[in-house]
Amino acid sequence: MEEKNIKILAIESSCDETAAAVVENGRKVLSNVISTQIDIHTLYGGVVPEIASRKHLERINQVVKEALKQASVTLEDIDAVAVTYGPGLVGALLVGTAEAKAIAYAAGKPLVGVHHIEGHIAANYIENQDLEPPFMCLIVSGGHTHLVVVEDYDKFNIIGRTRDDAAGEAFDKVARSIGLGYPDAITFPKAKMSDNPYDFSFSGLKSAVLNYLNHAKMTGEEVNPNDLAASFQKAVVQVLVEHAIRGTKEHGFRKLALAGGVASNSALRASLKEACEKNGITLYYPSPIFCTDNAAMIGAAGYYEYKKGRRSGWDLNAAASLKLGER
Repeated sequence: MEEKNIKILAIESSCDETAAAVVENGRKVLSNVISTQIDIHTLYGGVVPEIASRKHLERINQVVKEALKQASVTLEDIDAVAVTYGPGLVGALLVGTAEAKAIAYAAGKPLVGVHHIEGHIAANYIENQDLEPPFMCLIVSGGHTHLVVVEDYDKFNIIGRTRDDAAGEAFDKVARSIGLGYPDAITFPKAKMSDNPYDFSFSGLKSAVLNYLNHAKMTGEEVNPNDLAASFQKAVVQVLVEHAIRGTKEHGFRKLALAGGVASNSALRASLKEACEKNGITLYYPSPIFCTDNAAMIGAAGYYEYKKGRRSGWDLNAAASLKLGER
């Protein structure tokens, strides 16, 4: 007997993207609708939580309707509703979870809460049909920098994490400080952790950039923003690549996946690809549209949660600081 195709309606609203998608069997994207707020938040130099929540409220119904329409399905065709319930901005998450609960309850469908970072990892399954656990995954986003052993679709072992700023957060802060706005000439330091070689630290690097700028200002030295940005990026990428390759080899893996918003960075991709080729490691990464916050990745992760029999109750709440692996 042929196994039934499972269709998941997924909702993502953890930060400043209002997104909905319909995903079949965890790998086939039938629709992926994203409404971005980036133009609004650019005016303020970063995401304003209250504005983000309001905009999610305004757009979420239309985004869900459009996702169903583009997938040519109705709520009757859907097997479950998956939603990001953490981590993220609490107000933004509440909009998504309330929407998902209302739809699931009204349609009589199961509700599946999904961890945002598990979604980023699952984005790799969408275009890489051959990728299955176990494998190593480097997660690099605005709020997270993790080196994770993906033991199973729902089982994760974090072997390295940032001690301070996430890589994406450091990128944003340095970009603002050199006037590049929101979203090799100079040598910057690379922090090493003696107690865990897989951990990351970017606050020292960020401080070195700010000290360089202050010194240049005091001495009247002209700063080339392009050189500064390239040098900072090189230092960050080197650390990320070194840790990821070392962790993959020392844990006996031949598969390394890249995930998170910063996974779309071309310098990081190119450097990691070169290092993987040298070390006989197969590199996986999603297309840029699946690297940034989107609902297709939540649908992919939600499918595997659903298959494991996990269901959320109507008391599912936003969990702004949810850790990877927590339920």
